[in-house]
Amino acid sequence: MTASTTDTAPLLIGGELRPASGGATFDVLNPATEELIGRAADGTAADMDAAIAAAREAFDTTSWSTDHAFRASCLRQLRDALQSHTEELRALTIAEVGAPHMFTTGPQLEGPVADLGWLADLVDSYRWVEELGESEVMGVRSNRSARREAIGVVGAITPWNFPNQINLAKIGPALAAGCTVVLKPAPDTPLIAAAVARIAAEETDIPAGVLNVVSSSDHGVGAQLTSDPRVDLVSFTGSTATGKKIMVAAAETLKKVFLELGGKSAAVVLDDADLNAACFMTALNACTHAGQGCALTTRLVVPRERYDEAVQSAKGAMAAFAPGDPTDPGTLCGPLISELQRERVEGYIALAVEEGGTIEIGGGRPADKTTGYFIEPTLISGLDNSSRVAQEEIFGPVLVVIPHDGDEDAVRIANDSPYGLSGAVWGSDLERVEKVVSGIRTGTLGVNGGIWYGADVPFGGYKQSGIGREMGRQGFEEYLETKAVATPA
Repeated sequence: MTASTTDTAPLLIGGELRPASGGATFDVLNPATEELIGRAADGTAADMDAAIAAAREAFDTTSWSTDHAFRASCLRQLRDALQSHTEELRALTIAEVGAPHMFTTGPQLEGPVADLGWLADLVDSYRWVEELGESEVMGVRSNRSARREAIGVVGAITPWNFPNQINLAKIGPALAAGCTVVLKPAPDTPLIAAAVARIAAEETDIPAGVLNVVSSSDHGVGAQLTSDPRVDLVSFTGSTATGKKIMVAAAETLKKVFLELGGKSAAVVLDDADLNAACFMTALNACTHAGQGCALTTRLVVPRERYDEAVQSAKGAMAAFAPGDPTDPGTLCGPLISELQRERVEGYIALAVEEGGTIEIGGGRPADKTTGYFIEPTLISGLDNSSRVAQEEIFGPVLVVIPHDGDEDAVRIANDSPYGLSGAVWGSDLERVEKVVSGIRTGTLGVNGGIWYGADVPFGGYKQSGIGREMGRQGFEEYLETKAVATPA
């Protein structure tokens, strides 16, 4: 399974692992070394059409959507099969994503694979039919029930930053619900998706057409999922700008959309907080996976009277997270995914200076890294929340320190954003903390270092951070319809 430069990762369509219809491939580079690590089939519009047709046929003509026990068994098979390839998948994830080794023991690999077991258990225990009792309407007595059924064919479009986690957070609940799936992975990370596809096809009983995977360098191929009437739901994780386009395209066929979009999350530090702990953890969070996470806290909102102290504390913390080799178990901050992404982050750092900010640490390419798409963890001071670097998602290891004038002002600043995905609150007085937590409009919040991530925890955002929830029971139910049935009493 380990990719080599001679491998071509295939598509999975209708149970068949096959090349792209035009025979084309595209290269996949290691972002830490810039070396070619493999090639992926470059799927075409015809390939996507075939995948949608296969998913539609599997949903309409097989018992996949109604055989709950079989689906649970297949999910456990997939979990076990993926776990048997853990070390191969770990090496591939580090090489293709530049993901630091330490995170592959959690959300970059092992966590989402294990979560398939939680989903299988949910399928077994879920209340698929709710009895609503008798009623009489116009002299007719009826027994009524509400049934939960699979929504149908799911088009899943995923990004490159946490591909195992996000691919499986869409595939897993959709399959658990009884849907069939067409997955379009990001062109930066097609090999991981292809590896999962191969394992599912060769080592599980998942029927042909239930899971289809189409890699492509052409984003237009993925866009077919948003407008094709055979697709019942589009599940997308990515930028807010693309999410808006998906909503427009999906409106033509009134298909349901799940959108997990951008974030510009604030870590709010109250005046009675352990300032050093708050600054250290926020800096660590901002540097995790080189800042390439939509829920990472990238605004540090601190009491104005302790602003200078906070800047120095965060600066010291960020100095400890120098970019490193992602294969090293001690590395927290690896490379950015591509040269294009590095140039984008560098553009924001230059913009911060233009806006009047001060680069306290970082701001450039590390001197000891002559290859790879590395950038130094960067701390910016001297700007308020109206600056573009405090308002726009950068997706790099960049942290902006912003002063506040009390609890209400801190809440105002946290909410002064088009996004509402995540955040953090730090303080000693839990009554005050709870008031601040209640005032911040985001989908997830951590208090004093608490971590909300888990298979059973719904993840998603307010405002322009998205629509719906992924993971947890709520994420599973995104893939279900409700049918009311009445029979004579």
